[in-house]
Amino acid sequence: MTTPISGSRTLQNRAVLGVLLMLGGLALYVLSDAFIKQLMGTYSVLQTSFLRALTRLIPLVVAVFMQGGIKQVFSTNRPTGHIARLGVNLAYTYSFMYAFSVASLTTIYTLSYTSSLFMIVLSALILKEKVTKEKWVAVGIGMVGVIIALRPGVGVFEVAAIVVLFGTFLGSLNKILMRRLAATEHSLAIAIYPNIAMILVTLPFLINKWQPPSWHDWGFFAIVGVITATGQYAIAHSLRFAQGSTLSTMDYSTFFWVVMFDFLWWEKVPDKFTIIGAAVIVGSNFYILFRSRREMAAKKLPSPV
Repeated sequence: MTTPISGSRTLQNRAVLGVLLMLGGLALYVLSDAFIKQLMGTYSVLQTSFLRALTRLIPLVVAVFMQGGIKQVFSTNRPTGHIARLGVNLAYTYSFMYAFSVASLTTIYTLSYTSSLFMIVLSALILKEKVTKEKWVAVGIGMVGVIIALRPGVGVFEVAAIVVLFGTFLGSLNKILMRRLAATEHSLAIAIYPNIAMILVTLPFLINKWQPPSWHDWGFFAIVGVITATGQYAIAHSLRFAQGSTLSTMDYSTFFWVVMFDFLWWEKVPDKFTIIGAAVIVGSNFYILFRSRREMAAKKLPSPV
């Protein structure tokens, strides 16, 4: 079905808004992970993933009727684009699920920050975005900051590390595909489809392994659902306002939220290497934003604020 593109679905040059949406969405994801970490002591990875997808689907469906209804949100000219993106998203999710079952958190988090490199390469190849030398340098500096902060051990190059790198590549490709879909598709549709796919794919494996949640835990899953639904929508919408290469280093910001929740939730205090690494990461992120605004000003584009 051919559907005219709504003005609300077009890509826009508003880098600061895109960055803020991405930062907010990523922060909400870390908050939901803190809740999930508590729940995974009781429920399996598959059931936790299923319930998270189910509970965050509910507020998203409610939002559909607040944003014009089913026809307005789900009308599309690119069904194959959605299907391709869903396949990548599922493979990305399950890659990390396997990695978390066999690898240390240090290895996983350190290697996952390579998404910035993958994102810039894919932005150049798929989206045909121009990536300046300065952005490459800033990404490299940010990567150095991550290594300083997390200090990966000598066992990084193991099977689990390869899985994490593969999953990270898929995660970056997922964002690129989201960016392409954002040119014509509603942000809610982009956020809803992965949850439906996760539910449908995971449910058959839970038929004989379901553990009934308590009302208390249903409440926690509901909170996780609202938080992740909001984060998912914010990330999908951010790709409408800023280039993939501009948003690529924003993934580093999750490190700060992890440190904060470690301190507030589990009373873990960062050491001097963490603080130094954090300073380097912040600097690289601000420099990327600074360069993006300079480039837009040089092209005489409207202010991204």
